[in-house]
Amino acid sequence: MNFHYPNGKRYIPAKKEIIGRKKEKKWSYSNRGMTLEEDINETNEFYLERNIAVIHKKPTPVQIVQVNYPKRSAAVIKEAYFKQASTTDYNGVYKGKYIDFEAKETQNPTSFPLKNFHTHQIDHMDKILKQGGICFILIRFSLTEEIFLLEAIHLLTFWQRMKDGGRKSITKEEIETYGHHIPLGFHPRIDYIKKIDYLLNSNK
Repeated sequence: MNFHYPNGKRYIPAKKEIIGRKKEKKWSYSNRGMTLEEDINETNEFYLERNIAVIHKKPTPVQIVQVNYPKRSAAVIKEAYFKQASTTDYNGVYKGKYIDFEAKETQNPTSFPLKNFHTHQIDHMDKILKQGGICFILIRFSLTEEIFLLEAIHLLTFWQRMKDGGRKSITKEEIETYGHHIPLGFHPRIDYIKKIDYLLNSNK
């Protein structure tokens, strides 16, 4: 199936070490073969069922332009367009606060490349912060299965550093310093709400 951006340019998935479902992932007790997205979705379902928070993955608006019907009871989408550029992956509400965040994964053991973000995503996060929302990114270092919550305010600083001619990545040491490590659990899998509680209490 072919996807296109709003400007008509064809969408070609990049060969990247990042995001989304990998073709193969080793099964182990620590990760149970789950992707970062699956872990977050499972965590959000845990929060929802227990009335802790209401947070969902944002749907991607798509306009279908070509459909084939190989069978009367089946339809195959052959071509579609993204209606608009995506912003972040997840949003919702917790204790009356708007939550908005992006989830990324990298196989680089020492840094996180900023090329995984687009300018419109950074602009979106900046607008969320200016409205008083809670905005952050969840980063998984896949080789070590370490997950960190990094507040958007720090991401914006590192982004500006890159724009000013500085390094094009965030070092793992910087993420460890400015971010918050989230140990993997069972239920919920990635308990990022605990870190949000900590941030809310710290800002009182």
